[in-house]
Amino acid sequence: MSLSAEQRREYRAIAHNLKPIIIVGDKGLTENLQEELERALNDHELIKIKVASQDREARQQAISALCEASNAELVQTIGKIAVLMRRAKQPNPKLSNLLRHKS
Repeated sequence: MSLSAEQRREYRAIAHNLKPIIIVGDKGLTENLQEELERALNDHELIKIKVASQDREARQQAISALCEASNAELVQTIGKIAVLMRRAKQPNPKLSNLLRHKS
């Protein structure tokens, strides 16, 4: 499932005002972090994560691993912040960033 340029633009606009929900620290991709990522994607569908590593390569590897582990689509990366998107099977209209920001 690859996103079109138009979809990426729309998701970037929605994510602009979001705060990072997940912060990947020194311990890296722990089991608890992956569980929290699953919960966040199921609830919100479109989320920001922050990878605290100083090394650019390590950040990119962590983001790729998170996307792969959660079947999420990478929308955008800017510095230490990444925007991930995965559609929920039954989105909650009160929590889903995609449903709350539809025009």
